[in-house]
Amino acid sequence: MKPERIIRIQDLVGLIHKLYPPSLAEDWDNVGLQVGDPAAPVERLMVCLDPTEATLDAALAAGAQALLSHHPLIFRPFKRLVPADETGRILFRAVREGIAVLSAHTNLDRGVDGLNDWLAARLGVGDPQPLSLGGDGGLLKLVVFVPAGYENRVAEAMYGAGAGQVGRYDQCSFQTAGIGTFRAGPGTDPFLGHEGVVETAREVRLETVLSKELVGKVLAKMHKSHPYEEVAYDLIPLANSRPGIGLGRIGRLAAPVSLGAFAGQVKQSLGTPALRLVGDPARQVAKVAVCGGSGASLLHEAARQGADVLVTGDVKYHEARAAESLGVALLDAGHFATERLMVEELASRLKAETEIRKMNITVVEAKGETDPFRVV
Repeated sequence: MKPERIIRIQDLVGLIHKLYPPSLAEDWDNVGLQVGDPAAPVERLMVCLDPTEATLDAALAAGAQALLSHHPLIFRPFKRLVPADETGRILFRAVREGIAVLSAHTNLDRGVDGLNDWLAARLGVGDPQPLSLGGDGGLLKLVVFVPAGYENRVAEAMYGAGAGQVGRYDQCSFQTAGIGTFRAGPGTDPFLGHEGVVETAREVRLETVLSKELVGKVLAKMHKSHPYEEVAYDLIPLANSRPGIGLGRIGRLAAPVSLGAFAGQVKQSLGTPALRLVGDPARQVAKVAVCGGSGASLLHEAARQGADVLVTGDVKYHEARAAESLGVALLDAGHFATERLMVEELASRLKAETEIRKMNITVVEAKGETDPFRVV
């Protein structure tokens, strides 16, 4: 019987980064492995919203070797690291107990089938599209010159490493025939021609697209499958966005409802005891924008796209005044309530993905996390 493959922290990181690439994260963010040994084995993973002492306790009690949080444990460089500080206590303890701490934050917010898609679905927002694309999509064009007759072999190797994905289509490329010239230098072993002689060769210009996080893997496969000793290729940054990727979501309810009634639905769907409302409760709303966490910065974009209401958290006074002047209603359901659904949803997604990949990891949810704010 073939021995079962040991799954390591680096395999888990690779899976998370494949689903929610770190290139999608905001520049100020810190995602991925925060603390831990990439080579350490992992059999059990706990998913949580916040990496607190309480969730670390829960991970230890559950026998987990890794804790995956939404909010990063480490945000900024440390000037000191001592156990007297809260973050220091968690870090010291995680290291002592051998628990890796990982984060999927704004890459999860912006990703396809990520937090904002889950929030939109939970609130009954149909056909949600990214509210703000924000920056480039982290895409590159790879152009490689291949001797005629070998283009399919090289293309298939690159596809196998994840290149050639355009939306819901895969194995996408463009090929152009032409003539290449070269002269092999001293000590070379040319695939075609002879050392010191200018040669011409029928070649194919093979173009495809890939995301930045796949560069190393795709280039390795390209070099391995390519017959040339020295491979000529270009990597070209693209300004294209990736379908379905961006901050927030916007879509429509199945039928218009009053703002007051919709506020009641949001309270019930998110399980929050209270929320703050900006706007006339009697007005009808149909087009809804959502952004988990702190999304009031998307207010003007929501107004530009014709949203009747923006559902988010952490709304400030002057942002509420701006919403009034723009004629956009606001529902502030709180940072915690608009994001805690990621625990259940991300755990479910990871369970499915680990089963597909035959990765022997048990994924569990952190229970009992509570909003630090109380309604009195």
